[in-house]
Amino acid sequence: MTSFDPLGLAGDAPLFAAWLRLSAGVRSGRTQFFSIPGHKQSSRLTGPLVDGDLPLYAGLDTVQLSGGLLAAAEQRAAALWGVDWCRFSVGGSTHANQAVALAVGAPGDTVIVSRTLHRSMLTGLILAGLRPVWVYPELDERHGLPLGVPVEAVAKALAAHPEAKAVLVGDPSYVGTTGDIAGLASTAHAAGVPLIVDGAWAAHFGFHPGYPPHALALGADALVLSAHKTLPAMNQAALLLARTSSARGLLDPSRLERGFDAGHTTSPSGAILASIDASRALLQHHGDRLLGDLLDLRLNAVERLREVPGLEVVTGDRTDPAKLVIRLPGTGACGLKVDARLRAAGFTIEMADRDTLVPMLTMADEAPAVDALVSEIITAVDEERGSAREVAFAPSWRTVPVTDAVPREAFFARHETVDAQDAVGRVSAELIAPYPPGVPVLAPGEVITQEIVDGLRRVAHDGGRIAYAEDPTLTTFQVVSPPSTSGR
Repeated sequence: MTSFDPLGLAGDAPLFAAWLRLSAGVRSGRTQFFSIPGHKQSSRLTGPLVDGDLPLYAGLDTVQLSGGLLAAAEQRAAALWGVDWCRFSVGGSTHANQAVALAVGAPGDTVIVSRTLHRSMLTGLILAGLRPVWVYPELDERHGLPLGVPVEAVAKALAAHPEAKAVLVGDPSYVGTTGDIAGLASTAHAAGVPLIVDGAWAAHFGFHPGYPPHALALGADALVLSAHKTLPAMNQAALLLARTSSARGLLDPSRLERGFDAGHTTSPSGAILASIDASRALLQHHGDRLLGDLLDLRLNAVERLREVPGLEVVTGDRTDPAKLVIRLPGTGACGLKVDARLRAAGFTIEMADRDTLVPMLTMADEAPAVDALVSEIITAVDEERGSAREVAFAPSWRTVPVTDAVPREAFFARHETVDAQDAVGRVSAELIAPYPPGVPVLAPGEVITQEIVDGLRRVAHDGGRIAYAEDPTLTTFQVVSPPSTSGR
């Protein structure tokens, strides 16, 4: 055990072990690179920025991957999650979601999709040319947050669209609420289609009795996980796991491979891949203890925060027990202003909008830092306190779009830029999403309504980021051109 492998994970993590060996070679000068990346592990030009950035090809393994290290690491992950197919991605859950979209159908095919999925799945639908039938989560009127997608809604959509090829949902949601995955799986399988779950925020599920089982254990056929969100992996680290050899045979492993490779870089970071491997080994050998400690950290934070007048912390059976979701309407404080105070004090948090704060807690956190964060939140909320306001739904959760065209058709259609007042009633050519959470309020092919424009402008007015819009000021919108105009 060394400072480079403090928990002794390398013995069960082949990519991580290779990264450790190669790093030692670089530090000692025994290893000299005459292959990419171009920085050659040298700090002479850009300083320590490149430290540890070791490649997979001609690095952790040969260019031919003759050592089989990546395959061995992926097989270990598949076994841990109880399936037969796994790939590691260095393109985050975005890449994994898009790979799934390419694998489940052909252009023109119908899929049942949760409208509150991350924008990466919607762009996957565009890439694959799939036709979405939207289903919507239930809404928690008390907190203004989305819950799970009802089984009944999916059953109704499948009955109305027997041609559908798959059901795609996100669970847990960005704010940690969970649905009935077992019920959704049974419903999808009764219709003869696979259930695909974007579980980007749930890589820690299933490894401690205090947490929900992971989606694959509940019957899902494929699961997308972001290892960099709740596990100690590097940014961009993700896994795509699937059950392909079951009697149902609802997913074709060859299509999954092709879909995955279509968007995957041919120069993957060995360091990111090794961090996925190490995180898997950590879960397998130390997950129960570390996840139990995380529950204690979160419980202590919740108990202190509940003492703040008007402040609420979202809890309950249908929530991620490690997620810290703080609701502010009862305090009158604006979450974006609280976030600014936290940043000025040296604390960064995952998400803030007018009514909600989400500081991420993970297995890497320790009590002193969490205690200091909670103290600063309490101080900042008190300093921004105002009159209590009614709970409001963010547009990401409440928008019910009017669809005029398939997303792919609108994405590639001729388009033009018009003033906001002239955009109402027109069909959007662009995707617009407040970020975070990255859930589209407007997607290609959907009719722009005054409610959508007003909702997006409220987010911007409160200081939120309007992402992916050509004009983030929302002065203009890109719309599909009428057939008679030239557009672009």
